[in-house]
Amino acid sequence: MESKQPSPIDLLVEAHTGLERQGPGCAEETGRALAFLGDLDLIANAADLGCGTGAQTLLLAQHLKGSVVGLDLFPAFVDVLNGQACEQGVADRVRGVVGSMDDLPFQRESLDLIWSEGAIDNIGFEKGLAYWRGFLKQGGYVAVTCPSWLTDERPAVIERFWTDAGSRLDSVASNIEALQRCGYQFVAAFALPETCWTDEYFTPREAALEGLLRNYPGNETVEAFVADNRHEVELYQEYKQHYGYVFYLGRKR
Repeated sequence: MESKQPSPIDLLVEAHTGLERQGPGCAEETGRALAFLGDLDLIANAADLGCGTGAQTLLLAQHLKGSVVGLDLFPAFVDVLNGQACEQGVADRVRGVVGSMDDLPFQRESLDLIWSEGAIDNIGFEKGLAYWRGFLKQGGYVAVTCPSWLTDERPAVIERFWTDAGSRLDSVASNIEALQRCGYQFVAAFALPETCWTDEYFTPREAALEGLLRNYPGNETVEAFVADNRHEVELYQEYKQHYGYVFYLGRKR
């Protein structure tokens, strides 16, 4: 019997389920962003949107006394988060749920903090911030990472890559203006260091890609998926001075 042909989405989930992070980031930069949020003891209810397997969700729980809900579209990622929350003894405060960032299951004005690393560009930076604002209490914080231009020079090959991926890059200044247009007071913005891409994401992902090639020998869909991922690494190595993930923090006015 012929085996089921994996789709690109199937391969995306399979390649990333075993990774600590599903995109660029690291514990130090998550902590750096948290330091801008004032008294963390006042944050009773937080949500991590597009949480993946929840590395940063669990970090939030280490710093916050309140509850943290991690939301992701992919059940396999949510299962990992819930399993790790049990292992770490925080399942009473950390819960993973399956859901969409543009159709949130929370009550309006119920959250003190909305967190999202490497995910908001899937629905659009300004669109996401405008929609999510309605779920924050007055004075609540939003903290997101989003790919952004870091220089005035904008190589066409990078613009095309991110557009083809269903995203887009804007300048840091443009994104700060968008944040303010959406009804937030600007708090801070800073770019993630190169190691957040290389050591924390690309290197472990490459091992997972090698695993896919072993699991699906000669499969053209898998080979194309692996080639696309490796092309992303090549582009970053050549053009990394021009773009990167930037943390943006704002407070609901």
